[in-house]
Amino acid sequence: MEAAVMHSALVTGTGLMGTSVALALRAHDVTVHLRDVDSTALRTAASLGAGTVQAPTEVVDLAIVAVPPPLVGRVLADIQAEGLARHYTDVASVKVEPQHDAIALDCDTSQYIGGHPMAGASRSGPLTARADLFEGRMWALTPTADTDTETLNMALELVALCGAVPVLMQAAAHDRAVALVSHAPHVVASLVAMRLEHAEEREVSLAGPGLRDLTRIAEADPGLWLDILSANAGAVADLLEEVRSDLDRTVVGLRAIAATDEAKRRSGTEVVESMLRKGRSGRARISGKHGTQPERFEVVAVAIGDQPGELARLFADVERAGINIEDVRIEHATSQLTGLVHVSVAPCLAVPLKEALQARGWRLR
Repeated sequence: MEAAVMHSALVTGTGLMGTSVALALRAHDVTVHLRDVDSTALRTAASLGAGTVQAPTEVVDLAIVAVPPPLVGRVLADIQAEGLARHYTDVASVKVEPQHDAIALDCDTSQYIGGHPMAGASRSGPLTARADLFEGRMWALTPTADTDTETLNMALELVALCGAVPVLMQAAAHDRAVALVSHAPHVVASLVAMRLEHAEEREVSLAGPGLRDLTRIAEADPGLWLDILSANAGAVADLLEEVRSDLDRTVVGLRAIAATDEAKRRSGTEVVESMLRKGRSGRARISGKHGTQPERFEVVAVAIGDQPGELARLFADVERAGINIEDVRIEHATSQLTGLVHVSVAPCLAVPLKEALQARGWRLR
């Protein structure tokens, strides 16, 4: 399959996703035209170097629709009616609804392919955009029944220019998958975080990195997520029904553990232990870099002060030791100006890293 070459693009919607796509394309010298009904967002994206607000004078190679899922079909129909591009795609987080809307609105679906980069941030808007937002991330492509090969090639070129990894899926399969790995977890994280809203300050002060990790995604824009969940409500509801069933069994198990009857305690322990083991097994299936099989790393915990430049100094010392950091997590102390940096490295490099850091004066935990 011969790769397409992209010289020009139109990005409609200059929020986080659209502006990030535009910045990534501009980094490869693609001419990018920007369009948005929000003039402030449009000007902001242009000022960041994401492209020009001038309308294209010639047909562009690819139009990228970066608007909320309920609007994709209408925007696609309007752009196609203007004849602005040779090929069309979108970056909405659900795919069945936009595809159905495109068909219902008589769009030319041979020149359209759905797309969803698996990347984002807790905050929206062009100011949060980054050219490297999609690097190493999976990017689902969902062809219609008649998507043309040239359109698929152009979408693959877009994914490549953004540094992402393409995955071809049917729209319905995509929506079931993102309900499992993204949408339902967001609801669960929000439910857990919701319990903190009226908790006593003393209780919340005990929160550690586990709770922060679990609830981080609950920081996202509620309006944006209402659009996402509304467009995939059925699949998300089905999964949450399963979670509710599992939760009910777990509650029964915990009640049994709290009982005085030894047989009930043993029965409850088996239920809860099974849940914990299955959870651990499921967690181990989450892929590693670039969708590869998960790898096991060893964590080196380094105590770090709150002085400016401390984190940069730590990373520089790790680099001087010739060791690649596979992952990093920062644990902030609640009442002190210190924290722990958990550096994940290949198991064979943990001891050399510890020795190198201790030699440079770092305190390990």
